[in-house]
Amino acid sequence: MNKILWKVIIFVLVAIGSSVESKAQTTGAGECFVPNQIIVGLSSAATLPAVAGQYGLNSTPVGQVGTPPIYLLQITGGQTPQQITAATAGDARITFIEPNRCMIYPETLGQSWSIGQSWSIGGSVRGYQRNWFARSVRLAAAQEVSKGAGVKIAVLDTGIDLTHPAFAGKLLPGYDFVDNDDDPSEVGTLRQGAYGHGTHVAGIITMVAPDAKIIPIRVLDSNGVGESWRVTAAMIYAANQGANVVNLSFGYREKSGLLKRLIDSADDGVDGDDGTTMPQIGENRFLVVAAAGNSGGTIDALRHLIKIYPAAERLDGMLSVAASTRYDKLTAFSSFSDPQASGGEWVDLLAPGENIVSAIPGGRYGVWSGTSMAAPVVSGVAALVKARSPNLTPDQLAEQVKETGIDVRYNDSARIPNRILEIKTQRVDAVCAVMNINPCPLPLPLPMLPMP
Repeated sequence: MNKILWKVIIFVLVAIGSSVESKAQTTGAGECFVPNQIIVGLSSAATLPAVAGQYGLNSTPVGQVGTPPIYLLQITGGQTPQQITAATAGDARITFIEPNRCMIYPETLGQSWSIGQSWSIGGSVRGYQRNWFARSVRLAAAQEVSKGAGVKIAVLDTGIDLTHPAFAGKLLPGYDFVDNDDDPSEVGTLRQGAYGHGTHVAGIITMVAPDAKIIPIRVLDSNGVGESWRVTAAMIYAANQGANVVNLSFGYREKSGLLKRLIDSADDGVDGDDGTTMPQIGENRFLVVAAAGNSGGTIDALRHLIKIYPAAERLDGMLSVAASTRYDKLTAFSSFSDPQASGGEWVDLLAPGENIVSAIPGGRYGVWSGTSMAAPVVSGVAALVKARSPNLTPDQLAEQVKETGIDVRYNDSARIPNRILEIKTQRVDAVCAVMNINPCPLPLPLPMLPMP
């Protein structure tokens, strides 16, 4: 897309909003959102003035996407987004309405930086090159068939250290949707907040798919917080840059109707529930890989395991990824499906996510654990598959990566007493995914596998 034209689109989607956006607020119930803003889907653009006037909204949109139109509107009447949502219940002109919710990196409930291993603070590349997960998913053998050439992976995160040696020759131009400029570098201080998260995520992708290209996109600030409208703009940007895979190593406990419609459209062009399309992404299609979150065994008021969105949406063209240990067990921190709840089966597969070595800002390497680390393993494997089978649709790509995984079956109650679950899923396997072998035979025991 013409760069000047894209600048105009970014301005329409984001820049206007940045001049009025306040810091996110959290309610007593823990819901986080941008104050004084609300996202409204209308059945017709002609109803916007009347709807805005009735509910105390500015009729001049902060931003607009979709057909029928979805608007980001400024609240002028002093109400909260929740109050407006309640007041609009039953209004046939409104297809959906929601706060401009926070998107948060999930490692707040997982583990943070490791300082116990010398290479995590000393800057050695050796730990990165000898990651345990490479043997687990049989990466070396898969890379003999494909290394991801020609595939573009958009990393929506805290940004990337653009000068890190791990990314030499592997980065495409990106964008910073936090500061609204062309520099998607990370901002912050090492070991504080989420600084380094995006670099770490991107480093995992680079290791798995070394010939793929990364589109670095900053959507989270140094505390690891973004918001759904910004993420939407970033995904539209990624589509127009030709991304084949979009990695989302963040999420939230509440659904986002906006992201759901966009991800649905990225698969086959239209949302399956209400027929919303996203003309802004044109004919571009991409697979979304979403981290399942680090809520562990936490339960909600209904005694169900907490879901993290958008991973829990169960959409075609999206893979929801939980984190596994080197022994193919679910990690203690990882969110997972709840077989006892209606609609509780929402995690698609496991991938290694514990004690993963990857790049951190300043040309160094560090250890991080979380579903944020599992998701880029799957994004990288998807790139290997896409490079070998470029005509696969996002849904076909998702199915091939998922269905060729190693079967995992065990009861988790003995290891984690507060999480009584019978785990039935697949753990991603790079060889079977690339070769489309289903069912995937059990691999050799880990000690017998060659080092990559």
